[in-house]
Amino acid sequence: MSLLGSTTIISRRFIRVWQRNLTVYRRIWKISFIPPLLEPLFYLLAFGVGLSALVGTVSYRGQQITYISFLAPALIAVNIMYNAFFETTYSSFVRMYYQKTYDAMMATPLALQEIIAGEIAWGATKSLIATSIMMAVLTVFGLIRYPQGLLLIPLSLAGGIAFGAIGMYFTAIIPHIETFNLPIFLFITPMFLFSGTFFPLETLPQWAHTLAWIFPLTHLVALTRALSFGQLSAHLLWHLLYLIALACIGVPVAIDTMHRRLIK
Repeated sequence: MSLLGSTTIISRRFIRVWQRNLTVYRRIWKISFIPPLLEPLFYLLAFGVGLSALVGTVSYRGQQITYISFLAPALIAVNIMYNAFFETTYSSFVRMYYQKTYDAMMATPLALQEIIAGEIAWGATKSLIATSIMMAVLTVFGLIRYPQGLLLIPLSLAGGIAFGAIGMYFTAIIPHIETFNLPIFLFITPMFLFSGTFFPLETLPQWAHTLAWIFPLTHLVALTRALSFGQLSAHLLWHLLYLIALACIGVPVAIDTMHRRLIK
């Protein structure tokens, strides 16, 4: 499959990179299992018992819903973003720079573009695993409606690929691991706060409301919220196409940028 040219031909061998990361994950899965299990419980406790009593109900698409019902689906979207982004930034940088895992893999028949594709695919898989765990927790509290809620699982892969590609791009351009503070502070944190996660976008000033739609997390939140509420409609295609387009552009750009960094 050619993405940007001869330097980005990817074969099925990228799965070997994914398998390598899965093998490592299986050794530490108990530690990785805890955050997506406990995080929604902490949020539900803090916002459901505390802030929800102050906020009361929230207007969403012409309906009044409880604040915790409004917040819960957004937690899934944030979890998708965090798992994919941090896997292809900090974790990938450690494998590339400190552990020299990329050097070892490049000594095999694997091409660099296959290594990077495998890393992004693993980041999306981490998003899927975390989403499945969070769904189980939120389902116990009746915050996900089925069968529409099952679509959150393939959505986590699409969102994971998009954010994984973004993370890999930053990995390709930062000089030191401490520099990741900049994209987190200037990119991830604003999305976390202003993508309709904690309050409706309509409460923002018009300029901020318009700007928020540039953020990929805004579209992911809109999708997770609609699927959690069991609301399927044609307008969701716009949000889905945004994520797919971002993934289709982001993956080859990330691969090409990593190629320029590592292949001298």
